[in-house]
Amino acid sequence: MVKLTMIARVTDGLPLAEGLDDGRDVKDAEFYKQQVKALFKNLSKGQNEPSRMSVETGPYYFHYIIEGRVCYLTMCDRSYPKKLAFQYLEDLKNEFGRVNGAQIETAARPYAFIKFDTFIQKTKKLYQDTRTQRNISKLNDELYEVHQIMTRNVQEVLGVGEKLDQVSEMSSRLTSESRIYADKARDLNRQALIRKWAPVAIVLGVVFLLFWVKSKIW
Repeated sequence: MVKLTMIARVTDGLPLAEGLDDGRDVKDAEFYKQQVKALFKNLSKGQNEPSRMSVETGPYYFHYIIEGRVCYLTMCDRSYPKKLAFQYLEDLKNEFGRVNGAQIETAARPYAFIKFDTFIQKTKKLYQDTRTQRNISKLNDELYEVHQIMTRNVQEVLGVGEKLDQVSEMSSRLTSESRIYADKARDLNRQALIRKWAPVAIVLGVVFLLFWVKSKIW
């Protein structure tokens, strides 16, 4: 099934539109949205990536099309037909270009074309069920083939910089956890000392108290 849909300007990675209801049934949806934004940022650096590509990420695939200065991306289950995913993107591309093409270059704020969500949701519904006659016909249509579209891993696409960011984040997390463990160790040592010497302190206290009482009586 189609899980996420995002559209961005390639030159600067500015997000232009998004499926507003997307990701509700996706665990860690925000994590994958951050990966999409990282992909857009990567494309804005002029990495000369193919205009059509599939990217593996966990149990999903990102599929994207770059047309002109716009990237159209969707995230689907691994089992979802690649051919349908790209035809879905083609439909979005054609309508987005027709309706908003003249304003794409001048858009200055994120999600300037958020109203395009209406078309995204309507089109997504058409592509959700792969067993409909309409989608079966599209799968059998030989005019649009996707066999030559490259498939890569998300970490490979994001590159060394992203990996270094992950290493840095992991290092920070380990440092934080080390501090927590050190604090816990100090607390345990303190508790062990209390358990060890508390009985002695109590006995001495009782002895001193008895001596004091005895001295007062005598």
